[in-house]
Amino acid sequence: MRRLIIFLASAGFIGYIPVASGTFGSLVGIPLFWLADRVAAVSLLLTVVAFAALVYAACWIAGKAEEYLQEHDSHKIVIDEVVGYVAAILFLQPSLRTALIAFVIFRVLDVVKPYPANYIDANFPGGYGVVLDDVVSGLYSNVLTRLVLVLWPM
Repeated sequence: MRRLIIFLASAGFIGYIPVASGTFGSLVGIPLFWLADRVAAVSLLLTVVAFAALVYAACWIAGKAEEYLQEHDSHKIVIDEVVGYVAAILFLQPSLRTALIAFVIFRVLDVVKPYPANYIDANFPGGYGVVLDDVVSGLYSNVLTRLVLVLWPM
């Protein structure tokens, strides 16, 4: 069970890359853009439920991984970046341009941690603190990506 938790929390051991593991973890989310769009095409409600389940599962997995690694918000845990990126692209039309814009904005906001992401990161325990700050940054990224797409049409 431990190996499976670490595998999932590190997005297939990508979190073990010694530099910029969060950036590489976010890249894992890019193929999920097209999957999320396919799910949204089936049902809006299914998309919301699937995303909520993903967030909950990521919180649990990140919390267990913290226990195993004995380190709060270890750089090896990148499932939070994957879920945060999914929040950044939720309900957007998939394209390479949109994927890259959302990626760059998400990475910046994930580092900056605008309120309440910074509060969540500092005050929420375990996996919830690890994941939910990235979800907040992802939702902000989603709004900003939409703004960029409107202001910079192609």
